[in-house]
Amino acid sequence: MEMKKRISLELRNRTPAEVAELVVDNCRTSDGEIEGLTDEFKELEFLSMVNVGLTSLAKLPSLPKLKKLELSDNNITGALETLAEKCTNLTYLNLSGNKIKELSTLEALQNLKNLKSLDLFNCEITTLEDYRESIFELLPQVTYLDGFDAEDNEAPDSEADDDDDDEDGEEGAGHLGEYEEEEEEEDEEGSEGGEVGLSYLMKEDIQDEEDDDDYVEEEEEGEEEEAGVRGEKRKRAAEDEGEDDDEDDD
Repeated sequence: MEMKKRISLELRNRTPAEVAELVVDNCRTSDGEIEGLTDEFKELEFLSMVNVGLTSLAKLPSLPKLKKLELSDNNITGALETLAEKCTNLTYLNLSGNKIKELSTLEALQNLKNLKSLDLFNCEITTLEDYRESIFELLPQVTYLDGFDAEDNEAPDSEADDDDDDEDGEEGAGHLGEYEEEEEEEDEEGSEGGEVGLSYLMKEDIQDEEDDDDYVEEEEEGEEEEAGVRGEKRKRAAEDEGEDDDEDDD
Protein backbone atom coordinates (compact mmCIF):
# COMPACT_ATOMS: atom_id res chain seq x y z
CA MET A 1 0.00 0.00 0.00
CA GLU A 2 1.27 3.45 -0.86
CA MET A 3 2.13 5.78 1.99
CA LYS A 4 -0.36 8.44 0.92
CA LYS A 5 -3.24 5.98 0.91
CA ARG A 6 -2.10 4.44 4.19
CA ILE A 7 -2.03 7.84 5.89
CA SER A 8 -5.55 8.54 4.58
CA LEU A 9 -6.77 5.25 6.08
CA GLU A 10 -5.05 5.92 9.39
CA LEU A 11 -6.97 9.18 9.79
CA ARG A 12 -10.18 7.18 10.38
CA ASN A 13 -12.53 10.10 9.74
CA ARG A 14 -10.35 12.47 11.75
CA THR A 15 -8.73 15.63 10.54
CA PRO A 16 -4.90 15.72 10.50
CA ALA A 17 -4.97 18.26 13.32
CA GLU A 18 -6.69 15.70 15.59
CA VAL A 19 -3.99 13.06 15.20
CA ALA A 20 -1.35 12.68 17.93
CA GLU A 21 0.06 9.29 16.84
CA LEU A 22 0.61 7.99 13.33
CA VAL A 23 2.02 4.59 12.31
CA VAL A 24 2.58 3.81 8.62
CA ASP A 25 5.13 0.98 8.93
CA ASN A 26 5.80 -1.32 5.95
CA CYS A 27 3.96 0.75 3.34
CA ARG A 28 5.57 1.95 0.06
CA THR A 29 7.03 5.35 -0.70
CA SER A 30 7.34 6.93 -4.12
CA ASP A 31 10.96 7.57 -5.08
CA GLY A 32 11.98 7.04 -1.44
CA GLU A 33 10.35 10.26 -0.23
CA ILE A 34 7.57 11.03 2.23
CA GLU A 35 4.09 11.43 0.73
CA GLY A 36 0.75 12.36 2.26
CA LEU A 37 2.20 13.93 5.40
CA THR A 38 1.56 17.69 5.63
CA ASP A 39 1.93 20.63 7.97
CA GLU A 40 -1.70 20.03 9.00
CA PHE A 41 -0.46 17.30 11.37
CA LYS A 42 0.52 20.01 13.82
CA GLU A 43 -0.52 18.01 16.92
CA LEU A 44 1.46 14.91 15.97
CA GLU A 45 3.69 13.68 18.82
CA PHE A 46 4.61 10.16 17.66
CA LEU A 47 5.42 9.14 14.07
CA SER A 48 6.55 5.70 12.95
CA MET A 49 7.77 5.06 9.39
CA VAL A 50 9.59 1.75 9.76
CA ASN A 51 10.65 -0.13 6.63
CA VAL A 52 8.98 2.14 4.08
CA GLY A 53 11.97 2.52 1.75
CA LEU A 54 12.85 6.09 2.69
CA THR A 55 16.04 7.49 1.20
CA SER A 56 15.35 11.16 1.90
CA LEU A 57 13.67 13.32 4.54
CA ALA A 58 13.49 16.34 2.28
CA LYS A 59 9.66 16.32 2.15
CA LEU A 60 9.18 15.97 5.89
CA PRO A 61 6.66 18.66 6.93
CA SER A 62 6.97 20.90 9.95
CA LEU A 63 5.94 18.90 13.03
CA PRO A 64 6.56 21.24 15.99
CA LYS A 65 5.10 18.89 18.64
CA LEU A 66 6.73 15.69 17.42
CA LYS A 67 8.68 14.02 20.26
CA LYS A 68 9.28 10.47 19.05
CA LEU A 69 10.30 9.50 15.52
CA GLU A 70 10.82 5.90 14.32
CA LEU A 71 12.78 5.64 11.05
CA SER A 72 14.43 2.23 11.42
CA ASP A 73 15.09 -0.16 8.52
CA ASN A 74 15.12 2.44 5.75
CA ASN A 75 17.81 3.64 3.31
CA ILE A 76 18.61 7.04 4.77
CA THR A 77 22.21 8.08 4.19
CA GLY A 78 22.25 11.62 5.54
CA ALA A 79 20.68 15.04 5.09
CA LEU A 80 19.46 15.03 8.70
CA GLU A 81 19.35 18.84 8.75
CA THR A 82 15.63 18.58 7.95
CA LEU A 83 15.00 16.96 11.35
CA ALA A 84 16.60 19.85 13.18
CA GLU A 85 14.57 22.34 11.16
CA LYS A 86 11.15 20.64 11.16
CA CYS A 87 11.08 18.66 14.43
CA THR A 88 12.61 21.01 16.97
CA ASN A 89 11.09 19.27 20.03
CA LEU A 90 12.26 15.76 19.14
CA THR A 91 13.39 13.77 22.20
CA TYR A 92 13.71 10.24 20.71
CA LEU A 93 15.09 9.30 17.28
CA ASN A 94 15.51 5.78 15.94
CA LEU A 95 17.73 5.50 12.86
CA SER A 96 18.59 1.81 13.28
CA GLY A 97 19.19 -0.17 10.13
CA ASN A 98 19.90 2.81 7.86
CA LYS A 99 22.93 3.69 5.68
CA ILE A 100 24.65 6.04 8.08
CA LYS A 101 28.41 5.58 7.93
CA GLU A 102 30.17 8.78 8.97
CA LEU A 103 30.20 10.62 12.27
CA SER A 104 29.90 13.90 10.39
CA THR A 105 26.44 12.83 9.16
CA LEU A 106 25.13 13.22 12.71
CA GLU A 107 26.46 16.73 13.26
CA ALA A 108 23.12 18.13 12.10
CA LEU A 109 21.50 16.60 15.20
CA GLN A 110 23.40 19.01 17.44
CA ASN A 111 20.57 21.49 16.87
CA LEU A 112 18.04 19.11 18.39
CA LYS A 113 18.51 20.48 21.90
CA ASN A 114 15.85 18.21 23.46
CA LEU A 115 17.14 14.97 21.96
CA LYS A 116 17.70 12.49 24.80
CA SER A 117 17.71 9.09 23.09
CA LEU A 118 19.30 8.06 19.79
CA ASP A 119 19.35 4.55 18.28
CA LEU A 120 21.81 3.58 15.53
CA PHE A 121 21.71 -0.23 15.73
CA ASN A 122 22.84 -2.00 12.57
CA CYS A 123 24.21 1.17 11.02
CA GLU A 124 27.74 1.00 9.66
CA ILE A 125 28.77 3.86 11.92
CA THR A 126 28.59 1.54 14.94
CA THR A 127 31.73 -0.25 13.69
CA LEU A 128 33.88 2.86 14.11
CA GLU A 129 36.52 2.85 16.83
CA ASP A 130 35.36 4.62 20.00
CA TYR A 131 31.91 4.86 18.45
CA ARG A 132 29.99 5.45 21.66
CA GLU A 133 32.47 7.90 23.18
CA SER A 134 32.50 9.88 19.94
CA ILE A 135 28.70 10.13 19.75
CA PHE A 136 28.34 11.26 23.36
CA GLU A 137 31.03 13.87 22.73
CA LEU A 138 29.43 15.06 19.49
CA LEU A 139 25.90 15.15 20.94
CA PRO A 140 26.22 16.06 24.63
CA GLN A 141 22.44 16.50 24.98
CA VAL A 142 21.94 12.77 24.25
CA THR A 143 21.61 10.66 27.40
CA TYR A 144 20.97 7.23 25.87
CA LEU A 145 22.68 5.76 22.81
CA ASP A 146 21.35 2.43 21.57
CA GLY A 147 19.47 1.99 24.82
CA PHE A 148 22.34 2.72 27.26
CA ASP A 149 23.86 5.84 28.76
CA ALA A 150 27.57 6.66 28.89
CA GLU A 151 27.91 4.60 32.08
CA ASP A 152 26.25 1.57 30.44
CA ASN A 153 23.05 1.98 32.43
CA GLU A 154 20.03 0.79 30.51
CA ALA A 155 17.40 3.31 29.50
CA PRO A 156 14.08 3.05 31.31
CA ASP A 157 11.55 1.12 29.28
CA SER A 158 7.88 2.03 29.31
CA GLU A 159 7.07 -1.65 28.68
CA ALA A 160 9.08 -2.58 31.76
CA ASP A 161 7.00 -0.09 33.73
CA ASP A 162 3.88 -1.82 32.42
CA ASP A 163 5.34 -5.16 33.54
CA ASP A 164 5.89 -3.69 37.01
CA ASP A 165 2.27 -2.64 37.09
CA ASP A 166 1.27 -6.16 36.04
CA GLU A 167 3.43 -7.59 38.81
CA ASP A 168 1.82 -5.23 41.30
CA GLY A 169 -1.53 -6.44 40.04
CA GLU A 170 -0.38 -10.03 40.51
CA GLU A 171 0.80 -9.21 44.02
CA GLY A 172 -2.58 -7.71 44.73
CA ALA A 173 -4.10 -10.88 43.37
CA GLY A 174 -1.77 -12.78 45.66
CA HIS A 175 -3.05 -10.89 48.67
CA LEU A 176 -6.56 -11.65 47.57
CA GLY A 177 -5.56 -15.27 47.14
CA GLU A 178 -4.21 -15.36 50.69
CA TYR A 179 -7.46 -13.90 51.92
CA GLU A 180 -9.37 -16.57 50.02
CA GLU A 181 -7.08 -19.24 51.47
CA GLU A 182 -7.81 -17.96 54.95
CA GLU A 183 -11.52 -18.15 54.18
CA GLU A 184 -11.07 -21.69 52.91
CA GLU A 185 -9.20 -22.63 56.08
CA GLU A 186 -12.00 -21.14 58.16
CA ASP A 187 -14.52 -23.06 56.10
CA GLU A 188 -12.54 -26.25 56.64
CA GLU A 189 -12.39 -25.61 60.36
CA GLY A 190 -16.10 -24.92 60.33
CA SER A 191 -16.75 -28.12 58.44
CA GLU A 192 -14.58 -30.03 60.89
CA GLY A 193 -16.52 -28.43 63.71
CA GLY A 194 -19.69 -29.50 61.95
CA GLU A 195 -18.40 -33.05 61.77
CA VAL A 196 -17.60 -32.99 65.45
CA GLY A 197 -21.03 -31.60 66.19
CA LEU A 198 -22.62 -34.23 63.99
CA SER A 199 -20.61 -36.97 65.64
CA TYR A 200 -21.60 -35.64 69.00
CA LEU A 201 -25.24 -35.63 68.02
CA MET A 202 -24.92 -39.14 66.64
CA LYS A 203 -23.35 -40.24 69.88
CA GLU A 204 -26.21 -38.65 71.78
CA ASP A 205 -28.69 -40.48 69.56
CA ILE A 206 -26.85 -43.74 70.17
CA GLN A 207 -26.83 -43.04 73.88
CA ASP A 208 -30.51 -42.23 73.76
CA GLU A 209 -31.15 -45.51 71.95
CA GLU A 210 -29.13 -47.37 74.56
CA ASP A 211 -31.04 -45.61 77.29
CA ASP A 212 -34.27 -46.58 75.54
CA ASP A 213 -33.08 -50.19 75.37
CA ASP A 214 -32.25 -50.13 79.07
CA TYR A 215 -35.65 -48.66 79.77
CA VAL A 216 -37.32 -51.38 77.69
CA GLU A 217 -35.32 -54.05 79.52
CA GLU A 218 -36.33 -52.55 82.86
CA GLU A 219 -39.96 -52.55 81.77
CA GLU A 220 -39.67 -56.16 80.68
CA GLU A 221 -38.06 -57.10 83.99
CA GLY A 222 -40.79 -55.26 85.82
CA GLU A 223 -43.47 -57.04 83.85
CA GLU A 224 -41.80 -60.38 84.53
CA GLU A 225 -41.68 -59.57 88.22
CA GLU A 226 -45.35 -58.61 88.21
CA ALA A 227 -46.19 -61.77 86.32
CA GLY A 228 -44.25 -63.79 88.91
CA VAL A 229 -46.07 -62.07 91.73
CA ARG A 230 -49.39 -62.79 90.10
CA GLY A 231 -48.32 -66.42 89.58
CA GLU A 232 -47.36 -66.67 93.23
CA LYS A 233 -50.69 -65.20 94.23
CA ARG A 234 -52.58 -67.64 92.04
CA LYS A 235 -50.46 -70.51 93.36
CA ARG A 236 -51.08 -69.44 96.96
CA ALA A 237 -54.78 -69.02 96.27
CA ALA A 238 -54.91 -72.50 94.79
CA GLU A 239 -53.09 -73.91 97.81
CA ASP A 240 -55.46 -72.09 100.12
CA GLU A 241 -58.45 -73.51 98.29
CA GLY A 242 -56.91 -76.99 98.52
CA GLU A 243 -56.47 -76.57 102.24
CA ASP A 244 -60.07 -75.47 102.57
CA ASP A 245 -61.26 -78.51 100.64
CA ASP A 246 -59.23 -80.79 102.91
CA GLU A 247 -60.76 -79.21 106.00
CA ASP A 248 -64.26 -79.71 104.60
CA ASP A 249 -63.56 -83.36 103.96
CA ASP A 250 -62.47 -83.75 107.47
